Amino acid sequence: MTKLLVLIVGLAIIGFIVWWFFGKHEVAEVSAEVSNNNQSIDVEVNGGYSPETVVLKKGVPATLNFTRKDKSSCLDRVVFSDFGINKALPINEEEKIEIDTSKAGEYQWACGMDMFHGKLIIK
Repeated sequence: MTKLLVLIVGLAIIGFIVWWFFGKHEVAEVSAEVSNNNQSIDVEVNGGYSPETVVLKKGVPATLNFTRKDKSSCLDRVVFSDFGINKALPINEEEKIEIDTSKAGEYQWACGMDMFHGKLIIK
């Protein structure tokens, strides 16, 4: 009986690990609202990015406002490699990052250690 219980628990743990690393997880996607020919969206940095996916309108100037609430050193920078942006994020201060929206596509951003990620969609 003990062997059967250990087998069931082991299979459950393996199933959870597979789901965690390979499963398709829903990610919050937020579209920026356009006003006065500008678009802006707030991104909270606290154990990751919220929202993780930001949708911007092509051709309209855009600003992402990052506010870091997490004190870990991993999240003290944000890197947009496709745009050549590598900015420090001071704790509890809003850091504005201007995004070039002239070219449609999907672009990634990450923390300075490349452990936490976000996605920028321009369409």
